[in-house]
Amino acid sequence: MKILVTGGAGFIGSAVIRHIINNTQDEVVNIDRLTYAGNLESLKEIEGSQRYKFEQVDICNRTELDRVFEQYKPDAVMHLAAESHVDRSIDGPADFIETNIIGTYTMLEAARQYWNQLDEMMKSAFRFHHISTDEVYGDLEGTDDLFTETTSYEPSSPYSASKASSDHLVRAWLRTYGLPTIVTNCSNNYGPYHFPEKLIPLMILNALDGKRLPVYGDGMQIRDWLYVEDHASALYTVVTKGEVGETYNIGGHNEKANIEVVKTICSLLEELVPNKPDNVEKYQDLITYVTDRPGHDVRYAIDASKIERELGWKPAETFESGIRKTVEWYLNNKTWWSRVLDGSYSFERLGTTVSKEEK
Repeated sequence: MKILVTGGAGFIGSAVIRHIINNTQDEVVNIDRLTYAGNLESLKEIEGSQRYKFEQVDICNRTELDRVFEQYKPDAVMHLAAESHVDRSIDGPADFIETNIIGTYTMLEAARQYWNQLDEMMKSAFRFHHISTDEVYGDLEGTDDLFTETTSYEPSSPYSASKASSDHLVRAWLRTYGLPTIVTNCSNNYGPYHFPEKLIPLMILNALDGKRLPVYGDGMQIRDWLYVEDHASALYTVVTKGEVGETYNIGGHNEKANIEVVKTICSLLEELVPNKPDNVEKYQDLITYVTDRPGHDVRYAIDASKIERELGWKPAETFESGIRKTVEWYLNNKTWWSRVLDGSYSFERLGTTVSKEEK
């Protein structure tokens, strides 16, 4: 197949592309606007492949999307491009409305026009796979409840509301126009190449630098943690085997309170980096409880039994194995994350002229 991946320079998108190039014979066309979260250095290991192409394209630019579809003629779309940080959506929701809603609409329309021009065999084989989040479901009150594919939507943040909107658009384009769409909703991802503003890499890098480890509220917010390479394999399984019109929840079967995650990272660092910064006796001493974010959901938990039952996928990593791999990756890849922290990665993006003042 030839797969068009949107947002392929992001955290999950780059994992998907690395998985496809390293484990299949498929071709990938990566389109990414290269916002702050887009980092082509996350694709260094596969960028020389003859089966990989990159186009710096904004998913809100219909003219460019039409060109990409006509030039590359993909067999499937994996739509991952999105603004995804809850705190940023609270501070500035406009970008989330533009990218996650308007961008998805524009992608759907470009894909629909392209799909309508295909012959019947290619039309029936084409897939538009929309990758979403469990945050669209809102909050779980009970300790035993799980999100299923039929859980009603109750988004709490501008981010999750914008993703819920995009999910509804995708399903409407299937029902109204017949565009063959599939939706997946995943739990919290973690792993290599994760942007350092997110919880797990932030805690690792702050601890290494002797900085405080800020934990919202009492730290008892529960999330289901999914290793990003497991997620990438699940997404490829869905785009190749999933049924049109279906939704698949993807989770790691690893419910952990945020404070437990932070303490696990501290324990691993005690083992792996015993030589601490001068101001640190124990890494856990850096934990600092801060004012909770507005509208913070308390618990997310995914029922991922459908994808295992129907498509045969289940995660390979436990949280214990995945978090160790993640900490070790950050310890061994200082060049990657230091260039993100100092901003140098963003000044050298292909075709961009971002100055330090603009950043």
